[in-house]
Amino acid sequence: MIELRDISKVYKETDSPVKAVGNVNLSIDTGCFVSIVGRSGSGKSTLLKMIGGILRPTTGEICIDGQCINDLPDKDISRLKYNKFGFVFQDYFLEESFTVYQNLEIALMVSGCKKVARKQQIENILNEVGLLDKENSLVSHLSGGEKQRVSIARALINNPEIIMADEPCGNLDSYNGEKIMQILKKQNLSGKTIILVTHNLEDAVIANRIITMKDGKIFKDENNRQF
Repeated sequence: MIELRDISKVYKETDSPVKAVGNVNLSIDTGCFVSIVGRSGSGKSTLLKMIGGILRPTTGEICIDGQCINDLPDKDISRLKYNKFGFVFQDYFLEESFTVYQNLEIALMVSGCKKVARKQQIENILNEVGLLDKENSLVSHLSGGEKQRVSIARALINNPEIIMADEPCGNLDSYNGEKIMQILKKQNLSGKTIILVTHNLEDAVIANRIITMKDGKIFKDENNRQF
């Protein structure tokens, strides 16, 4: 379970501090698929990054499975991110001059996976996202939709419990966007917790819970009646 207790994030880099997220309380059950929607600047991406340990909150507590993470040392936060979370962003953050296989192998090397086990893990996950035939292709030769599927494969390669997706379809056409959403839904059906940030309501409705943010606060939190 993910629990947020009175979470706020204030950016103080300028003369006028900006409160990006203000006093948010939120619980997300294990295995839930949650969409967070709202206009640009509503605080949704900042909230996601705090949950995933990328940003630290200014005030409040974030607990993952009973462990409060906001005061953990950086090395423990890094270990938590590798072991617990998989991240997918609008920008792919792939090594364009490397092959698909090499991009995924890097993620496994960072996690300490033995070389003998890497090939099977990589082939299994590429098969899952429909890119097994692209494992030796350079990332620079892939389409946008294929690159995003590689980034999802990288997020899944260490079998995380929680997948954090920040506008994963933002740079894609509707056909490729639908493919990405179906992959996320399949992962949720296998038991993974999915937290999706999107401005697109057509993508949001695939979740079983939809949270709307406005001015850094939760404006609406409702169950999707389709589920």
